[in-house]
Amino acid sequence: MTGLLHPDLLRGRNVFVSGGGSGVNLAIARECAAVGANIAICGRTEAKLQAAVRELAEYGVKTSYAVADVRDEAAVAAAFDHAATEIGPMDGIVCGAAGNFLAPAQKISTNGFRAVTDIDLLGSFHCAKAGFEQVKQTGGALLFVSGGQSRMPFLHQAHVSAAKAGVDQLMRTLALEWGPLGIRSNSLVPGPVEGTEGMRRLTETADGDVWEGMVPLGRFARQDEVGRMAAVLLSPIASFVNGARIVVDGGMAMSGSAGFNAAVLSADS
Repeated sequence: MTGLLHPDLLRGRNVFVSGGGSGVNLAIARECAAVGANIAICGRTEAKLQAAVRELAEYGVKTSYAVADVRDEAAVAAAFDHAATEIGPMDGIVCGAAGNFLAPAQKISTNGFRAVTDIDLLGSFHCAKAGFEQVKQTGGALLFVSGGQSRMPFLHQAHVSAAKAGVDQLMRTLALEWGPLGIRSNSLVPGPVEGTEGMRRLTETADGDVWEGMVPLGRFARQDEVGRMAAVLLSPIASFVNGARIVVDGGMAMSGSAGFNAAVLSADS
């Protein structure tokens, strides 16, 4: 669905998206490009990044990519330097790279737990820190892609719950510390989103109707619905929104995690 936002909403602004080669993060990059933003993305798989920038360039905007693992502080810093050289200093930073898998807490290895927290939480910190001087210069905005697990516990998600809770608190702290510098910080909290790797894995454990039944609107989000909200939060429309956790889940948070937990237990039995 196109045309819901003004085509010049982010015209001439530069947006960096970590994990922007696929999934929700690519959808965010796509919706920002659709309203005029120049886009820089980073990720671990060059082929995905190359395909993504080819698609994004079709919107008539400048694009850039860098191969970088967000767990590597030096690589992230280099990615931001490269992006600034290619398209200019960032007006918006989307900290979106994430990892996830389903496992009961007692079966999560230390390396597995660390991998998720390092990608989600430490990676978000690396991106925010690396881009700080750029968004300070532009009076820009940070957007952290969080998750419902940051507030609502889910079975087999101890690692993600810890990581996303940390992401939200990082966002709130930066809203306090960097707000006086003109930098806004917010979190975007998607619910289940169709066509993503995460939902593919979940729907392998139980019928898709089980998951959709947890959402009061009765369906998964489309990727463009999440992407458009991100574009708005990065835009002047949200100029006084700072320290907020914006939920785009069709009301799933109100229904609790009981359905999810029951489906996981059923799949385990």
